[in-house]
Amino acid sequence: MQRRFITVNFVKEFDKTIFTSIKNAIMEFNINNQLEKVSPSLRAFSLKLTGNESDANDLYQDTALRIISNADKYQPNTNFKAWAVTIMRNIFINNYRKKIRRGTILDQTPNNYYINSGTQTIENDGETYMAYKELLRMVSALPEDFKRPFWMAYKGYKYDEIAEKLEAPLGTIKSRIFFARRKLQKMYEEAGRARA
Repeated sequence: MQRRFITVNFVKEFDKTIFTSIKNAIMEFNINNQLEKVSPSLRAFSLKLTGNESDANDLYQDTALRIISNADKYQPNTNFKAWAVTIMRNIFINNYRKKIRRGTILDQTPNNYYINSGTQTIENDGETYMAYKELLRMVSALPEDFKRPFWMAYKGYKYDEIAEKLEAPLGTIKSRIFFARRKLQKMYEEAGRARA
């Protein structure tokens, strides 16, 4: 009894649908293997994007489903992990945009109800007003060389307009505004420590 070897002609005679289904099964098997290899990285990336375990698992599952359903679009011998991460990032961005368009936010209380944020927001301006008054006091304590350019920049003047009005070089105006901001930041931090 002679053994017969499968030849190219025999394969060509094979029904094309059977050949295609075998090819797809092999490709799906390869995709599944590669997905298993990058799974820890994808899970970590999904957690980094979403910030909580539940949403991270959902994002990972959506990504795995999209990868498997689009296995035919993967180009062999390319970076599978980069392809998978790109799919995950795109799904995350699309989901985020959908949430924004719907105008809903996720309530982080244990019951996790979705709340319609609506179009009106009501703010408590009391604390903001107090912080603003404190900031005004700090700005008035700045030396005159820093205070005047800072106020002009705060009111919307451009650097070159400030330089022209104060008859000073542009670089000097930029550095004075920079140092004024830095001094205000230090003063504000010190005031915060004093309040605490």
